[in-house]
Amino acid sequence: MRRSSPDPRVAAARVVAGVLDGHSLSELIPQVLCDIEDARDKGLAQELSYGTLRYHPRLYALMGCLLEKPLKAKDRDVEALLLIGCYQLLYLRVAEHAAVNETAGAAKKLGKPWAVGLINGVLRRLQREQDELLAGLESDEQARYAMPGWLLRELQSRWPESWPYRASALNMRPPMTLRVNRLRITRDAYLDRLVEAGIPAQANLVAPLGINLERPVEVESLPGFTQGLVSVQDGAAQLAAQLLGLEPGQSVLDACAAPGGKTGHLLESCADIKLTAIDLDGERLERVRENLTRLDLQASLFQGNAAEPHGVWAERQYERILLDVPCSATGVIRRHPDIKYLRRESDIDPLVKLQQHILDAIWSLLKPGGWMLYATCSLLPRENDEQVAGFLASHEDALERPIEAEWGEARPVGRQIPPGESGLDGFYYALLEKRPA
Repeated sequence: MRRSSPDPRVAAARVVAGVLDGHSLSELIPQVLCDIEDARDKGLAQELSYGTLRYHPRLYALMGCLLEKPLKAKDRDVEALLLIGCYQLLYLRVAEHAAVNETAGAAKKLGKPWAVGLINGVLRRLQREQDELLAGLESDEQARYAMPGWLLRELQSRWPESWPYRASALNMRPPMTLRVNRLRITRDAYLDRLVEAGIPAQANLVAPLGINLERPVEVESLPGFTQGLVSVQDGAAQLAAQLLGLEPGQSVLDACAAPGGKTGHLLESCADIKLTAIDLDGERLERVRENLTRLDLQASLFQGNAAEPHGVWAERQYERILLDVPCSATGVIRRHPDIKYLRRESDIDPLVKLQQHILDAIWSLLKPGGWMLYATCSLLPRENDEQVAGFLASHEDALERPIEAEWGEARPVGRQIPPGESGLDGFYYALLEKRPA
C-alpha cells in the first residue's frame, strides 16, 4: 500500500522543533522533507521552515504576548506549529482561513489533538489584534529586527550609523547565484542557455563568472549542471580564487575545504596548479570529492586538522594557501537563518581562539614569498580584521597585501563585505604575504 505524503505543515513543524532542540537546517531538511512527493508541498514545507526561523525572534516575542503561559519543553512541536501559523499570517500570501485551520489541524497529525483548540484560538486572536500586537513590539529591538540581542549589539558596535540596514539585510531572501565553469563555457553563453531553458537570470555585478537567478530552481533543472558547466556559489565566495593570484605550476593548499565550492573554483581558475585540499570532517570531505568529480577536476584530498598539521599534506610547503576558517557564520544568516537560534555569544571567544590557533599552525606551511588568503563569512571584527591585525603584530615575517577593490569596505586590515551589498553574503578577506627569507 502506498504511503501518503507527509503534510507540509507537519514536516515544517518537525524541522523547526528540531532546530529549537539544537539541530541545523542543513541536517534536518533532507531528513524530514525527503518523503514529500508533491513539489508544491515540499516547497511550502521548506518556505515555512526557513521563513519561521528567519523571523524567529520576532515570532517568539509575539507568541509570548498571545499565550497565557509558556508551553512545556515536551511540546516543542506545538510551539513550532504556533510559530509557523504566525509566520503564515504575517508574511505569506496564504488565505487566512487556511493558515489557521490547516495549522491547527496539523496538531492532530503530530499526536497532540489537545493543541488544536489552543492553536486555533491563538491564531484567531492574532488575526483580530495584529496591528495592536505588532505595535507593542516596536520598542523591542530584538523583535523589531528579528535578531538575537547579542548580535544586534555587535552590529550596532560595528556599524553605529547603518546597523538597522545591516540587520534588515540579514532577513532578506538571498538570490540563488551560480558560478560558471570558465573551463567549459563563457558566462554569456551560459546566460543564453538559461534563456533557452526559460530560467530568468542576470550577470552578477561583482563576481566575473557569477549569475543571479530571478528565482531559485532545483539544481537538476540547470542546463549542464550534472556535466559541470556551473556550480551554486554566492558571489562573495567567488572572490576568493581571483584574490589568490594563482599561476600555473603553483602548489596550493585549500585548508578547511569542505564542502568544496572554493576548491572547485581554484581549479577552474587555474587548472594547472597542484592543489591539496584538507578538512577535519571525513563526511564533509567526501562532498569535496563529489563536487570535483562532477566538475571533472583533480586534487589531492586528505582528512586533516588545520589546527594541528600532521601527515603527508603537512610535510610540504605551499606557494598559495586559502584559509577559510571556522567562524560564527553571521554573514550568511540570510541563507542559514537557524544561525540566529543556534549561535550563542558564548561561542565567539572559542571560535576566535581556534582561528588564531589555525592561523599560527598553517602559516608554517607557507613558503617564503607565498600568499595566504584568510577568509570568513563573519561580520564580527574579532574574527576578522582584529584577528588578522593581532596575527601580523605577532609574526614579523608576515605582511599585508592590501586588497584594492570596488566591493566591500576597507578595514584596518583586509576588506569586509556587508550583508546584502550588491546581493552578496557578508564575507571578510585579508591577503597576507610571507616575507622572503
